[in-house]
Amino acid sequence: MRDVLAEVYPWYRAGESFGLATVVRTFRSAPRPPGAAMAVSESGVVVGSVSGGCVEGDVYEEARAARSTGRPVLRRYGVSDEAAFEVGLTCGGVLEVFVEPVSRRTFPELPDVMASLAADEPVAVATAVAGPASGPGTPGRRLVVWPDRVAGTLGSAALDSAVTVDVRGLLDHGTTTTRRYGTAGERRSEEVTVFVGSFVPPPRMLVFGAIDFAASVAELGAFLGYRVTVCDARPVFATAARFPHADEVVVRWPHDYLAEEAAAGRLDDRTVVTVLTHDPKFDVPLLTTALRLPQLAYVGALGSRRTHRDRLARLREAGLGEEELARLAAPAGLDLGARTPAETAVSIAAEIIAARWGGTGHRLTRTEGPIHTPTAPGERPPIRIATG
Repeated sequence: MRDVLAEVYPWYRAGESFGLATVVRTFRSAPRPPGAAMAVSESGVVVGSVSGGCVEGDVYEEARAARSTGRPVLRRYGVSDEAAFEVGLTCGGVLEVFVEPVSRRTFPELPDVMASLAADEPVAVATAVAGPASGPGTPGRRLVVWPDRVAGTLGSAALDSAVTVDVRGLLDHGTTTTRRYGTAGERRSEEVTVFVGSFVPPPRMLVFGAIDFAASVAELGAFLGYRVTVCDARPVFATAARFPHADEVVVRWPHDYLAEEAAAGRLDDRTVVTVLTHDPKFDVPLLTTALRLPQLAYVGALGSRRTHRDRLARLREAGLGEEELARLAAPAGLDLGARTPAETAVSIAAEIIAARWGGTGHRLTRTEGPIHTPTAPGERPPIRIATG
């Protein structure tokens, strides 16, 4: 959604209206996650995608209709649809798409949202996608929520208050999802469905060690949406010219930099750390610091198995316990047979993705069940190996 908003905002500023389709719920192996969006301009220009091709044609027509009629609609697409062969999902999943008209009149808060995105300020947009035809919770009403303020309304103070409390909890973790309420704000009711699109600063990837492998890891990290920092104590190697894909290159002792970033509150449970130096004088103090920070999503260190055995001995001498050492992914990466820096970066990135979403790391041809396992990030599902 973030990228789509950046592309359509010039339409908005020019006074145009456009149709906006957003994936609000998915089931089974849906091709795009909640928050994926597609916009259609007055002239028929398309930006974004909601399904990777399966239902784009029908959503395109719905978006044009919403723009011209001014009426939002919630559509459900799946293989069980009567028109499955025309507009269904061939992947076997199900998705719900909310299609609405967007203009200065329908979304007056959009400039404030865009300003927050530009400033990396957390913000969430709560939109009623199903509810009564009039009154609180009418589809298309929206409430914009920041950690310290709100704008807009879902139609009543009670509903706004209940949604604000929930949305701020979701915003803390960057969660995009739906919630249901009564028109008076009561929870566990089915009257109103609210889609919460959370926008938080991109997660951070800290790459320690200004070597050739680091350049590839930084490039892939940027591709995956991380804000990438490369850090090394050696100024001759830690230069912006050597790491064009990094958002910043820092010349500092790695453990000092990591400790300062943690103390300043700039690390969270989405932050990943990769240690590529192979040098104990850098690795040991850095990993000692990293493995004592409970909020990091991933801590990986490159090196051979012999290097890792030596590293573990040094870390134990530094006072780390077995529970802390168990958090270390080393040698970093999945077993892909990687040889080059680029291949090694893919291996490390694959492990980070698997850790985030609970993937097994096995080939899909040797697994059974849904490809997109419905688990919370970090919650690992049981391994399902096909037997035939």
